[in-house]
Amino acid sequence: MAQSGTYLCDNQGDSAAGFGLGSGDLGIPFQLPDGTWGYVFGDCFTGQEATDPYLGSPVMVYQNTFDASGQTPITFTGSQPSPTVAQLFTYQHRADNGFGVEVSRIPNDAIALRKDGRDRLFIQYTSVAQWVAPGSADDGSLQGGVAYSDDGGASWRDFDQHWPGSVKGSNGSPELMWSFAGVDPDGHLYIFSKPWNGSHNFAGDGGRIQLFRFKPEDFFDGNFAARENWVYQDNTWQWLPAATAAATQIFATGNNIGEFSVKRIGEVYVLSYFDTTDYSIRTRTAARPDQTWSEPKTQVVGDRGLSVSRWRSPVLKNLYGGYIHPGSTDSSNLTLIISAWDGTAGHRPYTATQWSGLSA
Repeated sequence: MAQSGTYLCDNQGDSAAGFGLGSGDLGIPFQLPDGTWGYVFGDCFTGQEATDPYLGSPVMVYQNTFDASGQTPITFTGSQPSPTVAQLFTYQHRADNGFGVEVSRIPNDAIALRKDGRDRLFIQYTSVAQWVAPGSADDGSLQGGVAYSDDGGASWRDFDQHWPGSVKGSNGSPELMWSFAGVDPDGHLYIFSKPWNGSHNFAGDGGRIQLFRFKPEDFFDGNFAARENWVYQDNTWQWLPAATAAATQIFATGNNIGEFSVKRIGEVYVLSYFDTTDYSIRTRTAARPDQTWSEPKTQVVGDRGLSVSRWRSPVLKNLYGGYIHPGSTDSSNLTLIISAWDGTAGHRPYTATQWSGLSA
């Protein structure tokens, strides 16, 4: 049976607990250079209550082998560091670490690249200044950054360039939440990005997603000036140097979008995202990153009661996230990692669940 809401953490005695991870959200999957898998979590606790000791963000665990069929639950086989997880980045929460006061650094995606025989891991993250209230005109961000590790995740440092957020005068910047779609057969690393809406409450999000690309070797070195943007100009879509033209949003302004994920699965690209207006995890597909995307398909809903069309949809209350597992077999058999939060006293604060067998 394909997994349908299998808990990856937040269960006493499970594989995550064996490495000191009680509860955490996101669980962003990516493949390591040796073929094993990493899972990057956001805010994490040692137990199943928000009153338990706080581990930090981000946190990472490993898995030796992923069952792409989705029939076997994801089981963690290692942690960073070993044998007990700890926060990957060196910084203090609710403090000024040299950039301004930040509440937390929330990971948005991760990828591994190789250059000249050297392996490097990357995590793109948003530094959060404050969690904003529903309908907020402010996204609550401090800045975005890219951290990298040359020792398999044991230590991390930031590239010098950071992308300013709301506190630094760029409210609603489309540069703050990235998803690494992967290195295409054409040799480019494709990346999608959007405004920070990890609070799910930023009213100005509008579903604005943009696309850009790098040669992997340029990105490896942090040569962000080599970026090319996907731009609609002179009545046509075209790739242009980022220094000459800003990227154009690829969808018409519409629903708000929280966490999102884009990956090349088989021969197609799949986009998954938390639609905060529809209160669901939805997917789209495209033959290439810079081609037309399909209409959204609802996969998992937070509440069936919104319309008759949702009555047969699987349900996960308080859902968000929706990260595509890059080890999925194809777009007709996807594995998504979907989070849930329950702020009620005595309930799980954060968890991540496995949903397999989904068709985009």
